[in-house]
Amino acid sequence: MEAEAPTHSERSEDTTPSTSSTSGQGEDRPKTKKASLKRTTSKPTNAKAKKRKKARVSRPVPLGYTVHQGEDMLLVISSSTSQYHGSAWTPPKKGSKKKKLTKGKGKASQIKKKTTVRPKPKVANNPVVKEKEDTNLFVPQKTTDHRWGQSLPEEVLVSIFQMVVVQDGAVPFLCRVGRVCRLWNAAASSPVLWRKVTVGHCWIAPGKTQLPKTEMKIKETFDWMAQNRFSQLRNFSLSHWKKNVTYAVEVVSQFCPHLRSLKISYCTGLAATAFHSLGLHSQSLQGIDLQYSEFQVEGLLEYLENHGSQIKQILFTHGIKNDRLLSAITKGSCPDLELLEVNTKLDSKDCELPVFIHALQMACPKLKTFRMLNVRPLHKTMRNSADSTLGFPLLEELCIATTSYSYMTDKDLWDILFGSTRLRVLDLRGCSRITPSGLSSLPCLELECLFWGQYFCSNVGLSSPKKELHMVTQKWSRTLQQLDIANQLFSEEDLEIAMSHLAQASEADTLHSLNLSGTRITPPALRPVIGQTTALSYLNLSSCRYLPRGIKRIYRGQEDIRQLLDKL
Repeated sequence: MEAEAPTHSERSEDTTPSTSSTSGQGEDRPKTKKASLKRTTSKPTNAKAKKRKKARVSRPVPLGYTVHQGEDMLLVISSSTSQYHGSAWTPPKKGSKKKKLTKGKGKASQIKKKTTVRPKPKVANNPVVKEKEDTNLFVPQKTTDHRWGQSLPEEVLVSIFQMVVVQDGAVPFLCRVGRVCRLWNAAASSPVLWRKVTVGHCWIAPGKTQLPKTEMKIKETFDWMAQNRFSQLRNFSLSHWKKNVTYAVEVVSQFCPHLRSLKISYCTGLAATAFHSLGLHSQSLQGIDLQYSEFQVEGLLEYLENHGSQIKQILFTHGIKNDRLLSAITKGSCPDLELLEVNTKLDSKDCELPVFIHALQMACPKLKTFRMLNVRPLHKTMRNSADSTLGFPLLEELCIATTSYSYMTDKDLWDILFGSTRLRVLDLRGCSRITPSGLSSLPCLELECLFWGQYFCSNVGLSSPKKELHMVTQKWSRTLQQLDIANQLFSEEDLEIAMSHLAQASEADTLHSLNLSGTRITPPALRPVIGQTTALSYLNLSSCRYLPRGIKRIYRGQEDIRQLLDKL
């Protein structure tokens, strides 16, 4: 055993110098030693390579920055994010294609890959600890940026949706937003957002016929919306429907107990059963708007006879059959009526409507707004009715505007407004027979808006020149906010005196809009108004022949009007 120990040591000593010396030994023996050496040396090299691969995997690749040492021992942090970050493909460097074409061998490409990959762990060896510490600061921001809509509270989403609903309406915005995620669906289904709904061309374009499948889909969708979304519906509007109008009104009346306003515009086929359903279920209904729609007048008349006491607003279009509604109102079917509007289409020829003003004043003493748009009222009086009426004591707005010629006189206007002391808005566009003396005799003392422009057709003869415009501006100089006397034939002297009254009431500073288009206004008459009314933001001087060139246009904004003052 003692002899064998040194032999083992001798073998170990003989193997070490064999790598450096090759002389004085046989051929077979050194080959076996070299082979054994290769086996022993190959194992540690593979182990080192595996360790390097593990280090590459553990390296924080998804970070958006790199840290390297710059001048004066400073650590430089630079951003490495780009549009290709995190993708499988990275953009090639400049000149890489040319090098690959010149050197087509695989070994050279492998060497390049090793040289480009090996220095990265060397750069990141020193700040590895810092990068691991900073990863918690950047990763949560990326996740929250992509999912900010799912982390908002539901109340915040509801308030955001409310702003859009006020501007664009509930449909189809809420229907599309509810398909984003569960949180948005819960916010979009809030009953607060569905209080005012307008349904238009949601399924079919106007003028096209509906297929049976499309009609069934419309009914099923409308049923689902009424049962799941319209629990707090207040105002409902339906426009441009040619079919299923009666079905939609019946469904809304059954599932919407809080319905207050119903608007049907440009629709056809509204039957009497719809009004019967409104009478049974809609006990809170107060407003009905049927302008530019075809409906059964008998059904509406029956509804007004039974439930007219709860109606406060009625709007309809002038027609041969629809005029029966006005006679029913004058008979007292709607005693609490506050708004009455009758209009007609612009292309209609027959626009005369007989109106019993005294009967309407007795039937609707609470009327606040009375509008007759593009309709020429034929004033008729009833015997023994003038002494028993008080007029419209609560009337705040009277609109008898028309694009054609109107036959209304000062006496007709006085019969309507002799008891209206609270009048705020007076629209007499097209009423060329009204005189300034007739306006100044009205009992209202706080008129805010006076629209008295003439916009009738050119084939109708113009009225004679008028005088005494200063009586109008002197009476309401402190309260007028909007004044429209376009195309009125007043003389230059009358306009100058009238504008002086508006300028003297500059302490109130209430005049915002002034329309003098087509008048004989002169620069001396404009200077005091523009110089002293600081709140004036709209001034129309188009087609004013007595003004110099370059000034006859529309001015919007106070700065634009101030520049006009410098030119004058």
